[in-house]
Amino acid sequence: MVDDRTRLEKAAALVNEGLRAQQEGETDRAIELYRDSIEIFPTAEGHTYLGWALSYQGKIDEAIEHCRHAIEIDPEFGNPYNDIGVYLMQRNQLDEAIPWLERAKLASRYEPRHFPCINLGHIYAQRGELIKAIGEFQQALKFVPGDQRIQRQIELLNAKLN
Repeated sequence: MVDDRTRLEKAAALVNEGLRAQQEGETDRAIELYRDSIEIFPTAEGHTYLGWALSYQGKIDEAIEHCRHAIEIDPEFGNPYNDIGVYLMQRNQLDEAIPWLERAKLASRYEPRHFPCINLGHIYAQRGELIKAIGEFQQALKFVPGDQRIQRQIELLNAKLN
């Protein structure tokens, strides 16, 4: 029998192959690779990225379910919290998205850390809570100093305040 370490390495390699396929626009192939990875050794990454690929096909309920599996496997992996928040944002369920994005910000194992801040900034801006939106974008800027798109968002929101 193959040991867990070998299975985990094979599963991780399949996830990486899935990410490459997805970057090349081969969503169906990516989904197949992520599913193969999970079958060999379920990981938070495998479930999260499978959910991400499924979301490209409009399968939001299934995407959220895979993110929930990811959180069960590794509650400190921030990506699935952010992704659930994004999927809820896509459904215009902004109030429901906020707690997921806040949890993503607190996760100890998460890159890129600025994503949930940006997503929260967009939610608060859409709701007209400009001060809160600016605060989120400023927090995002701490993780990616000099990011012109984030700086522009702050400038636009400040202009609306004046």
